[in-house]
Amino acid sequence: MPTSDVVFTPTVKAIQERMGSRPAYARREEAGAWPSAITPELAAFVAEQTSVFLATANRDGQPYIQHRGGPPGFLRVLDAHRLGFADFAGNRQYITVGNLADNPRAALLLIDYVHRRRVKIWGRAQIVEGDPALVATLMPEGYRARPERALLFDIETFDFNCPQHIPQRFEAEDVARAIAQRDQRIDALERELAELKARLD
Repeated sequence: MPTSDVVFTPTVKAIQERMGSRPAYARREEAGAWPSAITPELAAFVAEQTSVFLATANRDGQPYIQHRGGPPGFLRVLDAHRLGFADFAGNRQYITVGNLADNPRAALLLIDYVHRRRVKIWGRAQIVEGDPALVATLMPEGYRARPERALLFDIETFDFNCPQHIPQRFEAEDVARAIAQRDQRIDALERELAELKARLD
């Protein structure tokens, strides 16, 4: 079975045929554009992320999307097919935990707003509780959060998607750093200008 079949069900393919996009996607499938193993490009993209959206569904198919965040690298590449992160204490609703207990199918959406790139990842996720050693390996160093468990995500396939309609946004820390550098440059130029004026007086 092509890895794209995880996403492109017979119904989806029929709609693609009707809408005229099926030949293009069939060519991509033949070219191996739907990998099942983590590539260097995906690993680098994952390492930069501070935010991820995790989609699950309960046994009745009711979908749920939850945000997870942390410092760059909180989402870890564990091997060629697996990602993982420490699941920090939150609002204690445990909807994702319950959904995954009934239905392991899940998806991740990672968005780089600065460069307007995104990747969609499909697979199966599992909650791991009672394994402090695993949680310790996934916990970002120096990050002040309380981990409750680990979440492991086994990749079935992924797709880097087009940048259309992704708004360009910048991290507050990056903006503050750029403004500070600009202000330092302005201060240096003003001092230089004052010195030049003093010489002319």
